[in-house]
Amino acid sequence: MKLQMHSIHFDADQKLLNFIQMKTDKLETFYDRIVDGEVYLKLDKGDYRRENKVVEIKLNIPGGILFAKELATTFEGAADMAVEALKIQIKKHKDKVQ
Repeated sequence: MKLQMHSIHFDADQKLLNFIQMKTDKLETFYDRIVDGEVYLKLDKGDYRRENKVVEIKLNIPGGILFAKELATTFEGAADMAVEALKIQIKKHKDKVQ
């Protein structure tokens, strides 16, 4: 799947980008009609809590858009949670379509 990666106000490591690409590619096993997607990586500087890494994933599918935003202490953890949320949304979408 073609993903556009955007890291806001910092340069993301290639290992992180590859990790997120690998995780989101697994979503195609649940739904093979995903057109493309965008990933936004941000540092939430407003709060002084430990969970300041934000990952937003938007997937374009025929007939709609799926979106997940997660906060965690690491980008990898936030990406895992966002992919799990998208997996649930994909399953609900498939049930609704069938």
